[in-house]
Amino acid sequence: MIAQDFWAAVGNTPLIRLRRASEETGCEILGKAEFMNPGGSVKDRAAIGILGDAVARGVLTPWQPGTVVEGTAGNTGIGLALAANARGWRSIIVVPETQSREKLDYLRMIGADLRLVKPAPLSSPDHYTNFSRRIAEEESAKGPTIWADQFGNPANRAVHEATTGPEIWNQTNGRVDAFTCACGTGGTLAGVAAALKARSPKVRIVLADPHGSGMYAWATTGEVKAEGNSITEGIGQASKVPANLEPARPHIDDAVRVSDEDALKYVFELLSEEGISVGGSAGINVAAAVAVAKRLGPGHTVVTILCDGGARYQSKLFNPDFLREKGLPVPSWIRT
Repeated sequence: MIAQDFWAAVGNTPLIRLRRASEETGCEILGKAEFMNPGGSVKDRAAIGILGDAVARGVLTPWQPGTVVEGTAGNTGIGLALAANARGWRSIIVVPETQSREKLDYLRMIGADLRLVKPAPLSSPDHYTNFSRRIAEEESAKGPTIWADQFGNPANRAVHEATTGPEIWNQTNGRVDAFTCACGTGGTLAGVAAALKARSPKVRIVLADPHGSGMYAWATTGEVKAEGNSITEGIGQASKVPANLEPARPHIDDAVRVSDEDALKYVFELLSEEGISVGGSAGINVAAAVAVAKRLGPGHTVVTILCDGGARYQSKLFNPDFLREKGLPVPSWIRT
């Protein structure tokens, strides 16, 4: 198959059998290799979904002046900037300065107008999401502009319902017993959950959540309550349920809270023993998939998302000084 451009190359990523996790549980644990999207992450799907919707609504026109603005932890910004480049638009991406250096360097490299802001609570006007919305309002006075609004824009959720979920169903020939996924915007979990539940209400949908996020409590008790903290970037919400996640509440059957130690165990094992390089959010997802598989018992199939590659976190997850500072285990091959 020949993909005509960046947009056409997004999606149809393979499912990879995770050998160690499968052997540990007696189940088939399958990871959807979203790091194989052209922009390197699952957020490429959100990018083309959101921008495709903007085109359909007449807000942006390919190869005509236009500006894409978003506040992001990094990956959505990368996907949006690349997708915008492929249609002749400029991009302004607002990112907290605490995100990994690799993501920031990548955004600069691909031509995004990168605006760094200090970390701030969601209630603050200086939170990266609110900051980006103001920029979009200013830019709209100059010409066609979209504020991507990945947390609230239903096109994010819709693209996963139309693509990611059906791909998983077809790739497993309908033999999927459970799906686990962490939430940043909630678009992936909500969209995949809707697609899978429509095909079989028996599929268990399980929200994976790091410490420091309130989504585990929300899924299990209905109350947003955060405890602890995590080094994971772009995953979990401490105080508010994203608008894209809200519609998934009836579809969520359970939730699993994952520690940094458990997430890193699978990040390092996948790399050293299976040759699969992933970031921390994928580690959370795999840890949750293992927990769900153990609850279900041998013989089941559990699918999860391998969100992005480990190279975007080299200065953190694979930095011995950073890991020691956080009291986290350091893999043997980088101890020196």
